[in-house]
Amino acid sequence: MSDERPHGVQTHLLDELTGGLPAEREARWKRYEWQLIPPEPTPPLLNMALDEVLTLRVGRGERPPTIRFWGWSDSCVVLGRFQSVRNEVDEEAMRANGVQLVRRISGGGAKFIEPEGAITYSIFAPEAMVAGMTFAESYAFFDAWVIDALRELGVDAWYAPLNDITSTGGKVGGAAQARRGDAVLHHTTMAYQMNIDLLTKVLRIGQEKLSDKGVTSAERRVGPLRQQTALDRDVIIHHLIGHFRARFGLRDDQITADELAEAKRLVDERFSTPEWLYFLP
Repeated sequence: MSDERPHGVQTHLLDELTGGLPAEREARWKRYEWQLIPPEPTPPLLNMALDEVLTLRVGRGERPPTIRFWGWSDSCVVLGRFQSVRNEVDEEAMRANGVQLVRRISGGGAKFIEPEGAITYSIFAPEAMVAGMTFAESYAFFDAWVIDALRELGVDAWYAPLNDITSTGGKVGGAAQARRGDAVLHHTTMAYQMNIDLLTKVLRIGQEKLSDKGVTSAERRVGPLRQQTALDRDVIIHHLIGHFRARFGLRDDQITADELAEAKRLVDERFSTPEWLYFLP
């Protein structure tokens, strides 16, 4: 999709991709009582494990549908479930710069994360919420609200198939999904600010992009929210939460002791192991 496509066409496309009229989309959201887990600094490996724990618990009906905003305690590269380590990252550069390697349960591309550089949220929903939708339609559906929230902040944003949020200022972020046990995990990461120098050291983004011209081009392709709003990261997160709360309803919640214990066990047993991290060397 062209970044210059008019909003009228964007809105029409969104209606087609998200199951018809806006009222029908809103009704799907309002069918549930949503819970909020606010961001707290969390180790990258634990963030990966919590995605699985909360997805499965929502699928089993042990937790209501939930939106969790992530916090990060450390810098990391997050690999998609089926990406090759050697193809995506320079591990020597990562070690030299204190950047951790983790792998998530969903597909998609690698993301370089610094604690104050990204805004990430996960939506844990019953699979019934997107019944009758294709994967493409469900991506558009789950991120439609955040596009509206960004527009309220003056960011000229829209959805770009299959899984991107873009704007007149450049790409804002991307989403990934996983389906587990009658639940959908949909998580989205948006760039708040970019450390281009470190990013190009730890990610193998192609030699043509490592030249001065290529780095400049990469900066143009991505439009971090700090450049488009001049707002603090926490202010943007607060606005996103407020938009969701006003629109769909949202109750404050937290990760339970039992959920945290299960996630820590999964970190030890799977997410920190070479078998998981180097699933594709």
